Amino acid sequence: MSGKTWRSRAITAGAGVAVASLALAGCTTAPTEEGSGEEGGTITIATTNAFTSFNGDTPEANLDTNGMVGYLTGVSGGLGLGGFLRLDSDFSVLPNTDFGTYETVSEDPLTVKYTLNEGLTWSDGEPIDADDMLVNWAISSGYFDDAVLDPATGEVTNGGTQYFSLAGSTAGLDTTAFPEIGDDNLSMTITYGTPYVDYELVNPIGKPAHVLAEKAGVSEEEFIELLKTLPEGNPEAPVPANETLKAAADFWNTGYDVTAMPTDESLLVASGPFIVTDFVPESSITLGKNPEYKGEMSPAYDQLVIRFIGDSNAQVTALQNGEVQAIQPQASADTLTALENANATVHPGDQLAYDHLDLSFSGVFAEANVREAFLKTIPRQQILESIVTPVNPEASVLNSQIFLPTDGEQYETAVASSGYDAFTEPDIEGAKALLAGATPTVRILYNTNNPNRVDTFRAIQQSAQEAGFVIEDAGSPDWGSLLGSGSYDASIFGWVSPGAGNAALPQIFKTNGGGNYNGYSNPTVDQLVDESQVTLDPERLAEIKVQIDTETAKDFYGLPLFQSPGLFADNGSVTGIEYFGGQTGIVWNAQEWTLAG
Repeated sequence: MSGKTWRSRAITAGAGVAVASLALAGCTTAPTEEGSGEEGGTITIATTNAFTSFNGDTPEANLDTNGMVGYLTGVSGGLGLGGFLRLDSDFSVLPNTDFGTYETVSEDPLTVKYTLNEGLTWSDGEPIDADDMLVNWAISSGYFDDAVLDPATGEVTNGGTQYFSLAGSTAGLDTTAFPEIGDDNLSMTITYGTPYVDYELVNPIGKPAHVLAEKAGVSEEEFIELLKTLPEGNPEAPVPANETLKAAADFWNTGYDVTAMPTDESLLVASGPFIVTDFVPESSITLGKNPEYKGEMSPAYDQLVIRFIGDSNAQVTALQNGEVQAIQPQASADTLTALENANATVHPGDQLAYDHLDLSFSGVFAEANVREAFLKTIPRQQILESIVTPVNPEASVLNSQIFLPTDGEQYETAVASSGYDAFTEPDIEGAKALLAGATPTVRILYNTNNPNRVDTFRAIQQSAQEAGFVIEDAGSPDWGSLLGSGSYDASIFGWVSPGAGNAALPQIFKTNGGGNYNGYSNPTVDQLVDESQVTLDPERLAEIKVQIDTETAKDFYGLPLFQSPGLFADNGSVTGIEYFGGQTGIVWNAQEWTLAG
């Protein structure tokens, strides 16, 4: 599991797009010469979710399409094409030596040195150097934070400051001392206070230091000097927020969110082989070649257009009509049939993703017996058979919050321990007994533009009402921005993993974690999560995950529903499309694609 990590709440289905917007694909340039691997031209693809932010590393913007763009442009804090590492098709780590190198200098204490290659520049021509690594370390480590957050509300309780709002977690990097910067300003060495299980996945490149400095009203040199002289945050003795750092953090938190193509070009600055050149809200985003990129992953074609088409049938139609050349629709039996009829090349596989129902630990679900009663009404087998079985007849109801059936023995061990399998079929009478005549009202949030989530909601609504629950439809096309808002009692959405790491554990399950949208707080789980981040023994790590799974089941946290089936398809005009079940989806190897003759 993971999140950018499991994180990224890269949620498998998001905002839809009006049918009229399909005409925008008219900018596609089709290959005009026969042959294979033609250079130049435009490749157009379709994904489900709309783009909303140039910073997908915040809780509000951590959606899969945002993450895709961040991956291609290299300005995501996760794994991408413009940093030190990325993932191969089997989820093994691929060091990007075109960008730089990293090495473990010492194992006790754990010390890692990152060294940038000479001559690297951002897309605006500014140098990429240790300033950028230091700023990203400050963001990811929470080094300057001195806030104490209320476990129930996430509000600051001691007058301190939490500067950067992360979708993930500061776990691991929060134990590091202030980094050592090389004399040539091209290297950064970080020393951990404790072992860190995912240290090999740390990528200390994110947003450009010079851009954040500008937004804070200072020069890059002044900003870096501030970081080097500002004391480490101490929650036991909070001090007034530093105005310059706060200004930079405020911009990082929300300044990259967009509803139109930015007029401020600094939002577009990239380190990877692609750079955004156009954005049409709810319709498409266009990426061209980064002229300053110096690595070997520059694409052979000129432009990549990502269309946002929420309806799978509309995606297939666009593919068949040649409006797009490849698609990543939501997998369903109807979609597969349509693709076969369209003579498309289909690339199926399992996603490292799962749909789930989460309960908010406040309001109507503050009482454990009400949570248990509601979970007893969930028709998980019915949901599976209507959504997944037609695509994958071998699929079964998911019975773990952490492991997937494709994890094999580890998954079976978790299921045997957790007890989630007790909720496979509804127990309406058992739910009624727990409610003892009460008729609680439950507001359910889900994506109204996702047919699968609509079907899931309706199945839950019908079943829960039989037990006496009053179900209110809180569905919204803007569901992603509503997560954690307190405007609902239960939520239906999906998590998708990048395919490596353990950062999802603190992100989702720890008190006040960046993806802990339901206000879950369990001291035992907090302790287990903390232990998971410093445990290097794989067997003990697996045991910890099983224990966390078991604790969440005891707390009636919610219910996992199913592992999501995945599907890509192309019409033969693009070569290089390969299935990838991780977070970056179809664009994981977009730099290798070419237009076919």
